[in-house]
Amino acid sequence: MSHTLSRIGRRRALRGTAAGLVVLGLLLWWLAPWDEEPPGGTITLSTGTRAGVYQKYGVLLRSSLGKHMPDLDVRLKTSDGSQENVRRVATGEADFAIAAADAVETYRLSDRPGADRLRGVARLYDDYVQLAVAPDSGIETVDDLRGKRVAIGPPKSGVRLIANRVLRAAGIDPETDIEPSSDGIDNGPERLGHGLDAFFWSGGLPTDGLRTLAEQSALRFVPIDAELVSKLHEQGGATRHYRVTNMPESAYPGSRPSAPVATMAVSNLLITRADADPRLTEWLTRIVLKSRDNIGAHVHSAQLVDVRTAIYTDPLRLHEGARRYYRSVKP
Repeated sequence: MSHTLSRIGRRRALRGTAAGLVVLGLLLWWLAPWDEEPPGGTITLSTGTRAGVYQKYGVLLRSSLGKHMPDLDVRLKTSDGSQENVRRVATGEADFAIAAADAVETYRLSDRPGADRLRGVARLYDDYVQLAVAPDSGIETVDDLRGKRVAIGPPKSGVRLIANRVLRAAGIDPETDIEPSSDGIDNGPERLGHGLDAFFWSGGLPTDGLRTLAEQSALRFVPIDAELVSKLHEQGGATRHYRVTNMPESAYPGSRPSAPVATMAVSNLLITRADADPRLTEWLTRIVLKSRDNIGAHVHSAQLVDVRTAIYTDPLRLHEGARRYYRSVKP
């Protein structure tokens, strides 16, 4: 009996040691650099408006890259949003950018300059379409926007693309049936009830430009229901990237209604060009995934970045450097 127990104990100890070595090996692999010297140089990352999630994510990513790639100079370039970001990368004005999948596909389907050179690095997090009004507004549905003063975003933004499509799906001509405004997240929310009746925004949850007003119960969100999203899909093309979801009550405590709000979401991608340096792109991809928790502590939506989903950069093929990284961590 004692010999049997002794053998069992030894086997358990060996299994425990083996498991510990596996964990240690994985930890060393994760922490160890791939090469003696990380790649350097200069890259331009096109982000978004100053009060938006793209810009905040870009600032935090630059900080992470600086820790792991000290010889890499990352230059951030603000923009109107997704549409401008896609064009900048495609034409060589920027090396990397964050852009919504629908804006990427719209650019490709339009056969714009450099569209065939666009490549995916990682799927990041989802943007939620947020239609905000003043709390005492009589606007209850998208249909109620007819004849109203509505901010549909800057001309080169992703929100402009989405707002126009949502309005058309509701039978509203964005040029003649509303009074359109180009206000963005940096100034639009403050004008609700003071020159604006409604404000479209598409961004990660929560967005700082809306959070303060929500905490003061100074805004209300209008639903975009599944029936309207279905009508959007009938438009074809890039609208396939929109999916039905709910904006959770916890996104903006203090806002109304104090319940989940029906809306739609679209994936955000980190994009580059086919001619981007593979070694640099491989390192950058790894750091994007490794920095998830640090960035997510400040950008809540970034907590959802995950290696199992990051690889899906539809409608773009993966860049060769990104593909190398995902292959290296494949179970």
